Amino acid sequence: MDFGVVLQCNPPASRVVSLAAEAEDRGFSHVWTFDSHVLWQEPYVIYSQILAATRNVIVGPMVTNPLTRDDTVTASTFATLNSMFGNRTVCGIGRGDSAVRVISGKPSTVTHLRESIEVIRALGNGGSATINGATVQFPWAARSRLPVYGAGYGPKVLDLIGRHADGFILQLADPAIVQWTVGRVRKAAEQAGRDPRDVTIVVASPAYVGDNLAHQRDQCRWFGGMVGNHVADLVDRYGGDGTQVPAALTDYIRDRQGYDYNEHGRAGNAHTEFVPDEIVDRFCVLGPAEDHVRRLRELADLGVDQFAVYLQHDGKDETLAQYGEAVIPALQSTVAARS
Repeated sequence: MDFGVVLQCNPPASRVVSLAAEAEDRGFSHVWTFDSHVLWQEPYVIYSQILAATRNVIVGPMVTNPLTRDDTVTASTFATLNSMFGNRTVCGIGRGDSAVRVISGKPSTVTHLRESIEVIRALGNGGSATINGATVQFPWAARSRLPVYGAGYGPKVLDLIGRHADGFILQLADPAIVQWTVGRVRKAAEQAGRDPRDVTIVVASPAYVGDNLAHQRDQCRWFGGMVGNHVADLVDRYGGDGTQVPAALTDYIRDRQGYDYNEHGRAGNAHTEFVPDEIVDRFCVLGPAEDHVRRLRELADLGVDQFAVYLQHDGKDETLAQYGEAVIPALQSTVAARS
């Protein structure tokens, strides 16, 4: 299993770069960031600094969207970073949440998302794409390689990801929901004539290593509220009776009253009090290091290729240290120097 870390681009940017470098030193292979240009600083500028300060980590957004960023600009940005630093980028993309809703927009359609994935993949990998009836290509990007991962929860988006994306991002770590979503993605890939194993599976959630479970829950409860924004959309579209989307994903938002994006992704978010402890425990990975190892082995058995740690709590450095010392080594195979 690979490991990533998900950072917010809170100022100063130097702290984001420092955490990224620390994550690499602890054994993480990927550094992801939120992509919400009003709430936080511009991530694509920061990516160049992270890449300059590290040796091997791959960087990208978790996740961008097709509405606040033009597809050709997104692809060009990644292709440029690849040209400068080697092929060390990945593009996570979804229909849009905070970046879109903060400016009073609505998430993109599934069709729009599919079109964006196709354009960004083509251009970011040195190919051509049709834009407004014209065929365009970056003449300088033949060597660029850019995997594009789709993020989502609903049946239509999961099917789209299985058919068209290089990877699937699920933003929660509940094994039951992982099993359902990964199964749907893989079935769609197979029906499209693809090898389901070619779709990389990334699970992302807050992880906090320590013994004070009550404190960890309070620090990570915001995540259930963030996921609840997407779940509310699913309930509006598919209903909440469990027939098309598992009740294990939708039931908990019954007491949800709204959401304040000024507190998005922030520990202590007052608008996430509706999230029960059970959901925090299911969606996040909490407790001592051995509990993290146990959960991640379960996820690996379900086909998860990468676990990405949302690091939005007051135990950032200690959690990175514990992952580097105890969790990551336990989930990676070892090779004997002599047999």
